[in-house]
Amino acid sequence: MKYADDTYFVIPACNVDSRDIELANVDTWSQANNLKLNRTKSAEIVFRDHRIRTCIRLAPPLDGVMRVTSLTVLGVTFTDSLSVNAHVDDVLSSCARSTYASVLSTHGMAATALQQVFHSVDILRLTYATPAWWGFTTSADRQRIDAVLRRALRADLCHSLRSQSHRRLATSALQPTTNCSIK
Repeated sequence: MKYADDTYFVIPACNVDSRDIELANVDTWSQANNLKLNRTKSAEIVFRDHRIRTCIRLAPPLDGVMRVTSLTVLGVTFTDSLSVNAHVDDVLSSCARSTYASVLSTHGMAATALQQVFHSVDILRLTYATPAWWGFTTSADRQRIDAVLRRALRADLCHSLRSQSHRRLATSALQPTTNCSIK
């Protein structure tokens, strides 16, 4: 039996009553394509604006579908308030671990090889899907990302960021829609 993995459907709040029908349509499509919708692996997230202090009556959870407060979509974690703070936490902690391992393993390895490893692992991890999540970052998230890049620069893991033009290039790769610089 094949399963229908990674299917997302978005329903506006004004159509919340159609959730059961929409889920039934996905289930019907799955069966028509010789797939099975696994409701125990399905999740529902209700996005809301936490800046508005009014109480919103949430629809009851769907049968067999768990309601969650964060959801990872194609490797990017979003919360119910459309924050990517959890995603930034995950990426930065992973970068910190690999940077620490790179610094420890400097014995016998050429600096250019370490820089290539840093770029291949950490820079690519930081830039993965940035157009999808960068607009949801806060200034605190951006400062934390800048701090990781500054530490890598001090550890000589990011030699290409030494010149001002390369720093601007790396910053623009991380921030496709905003202007900010690494100090």
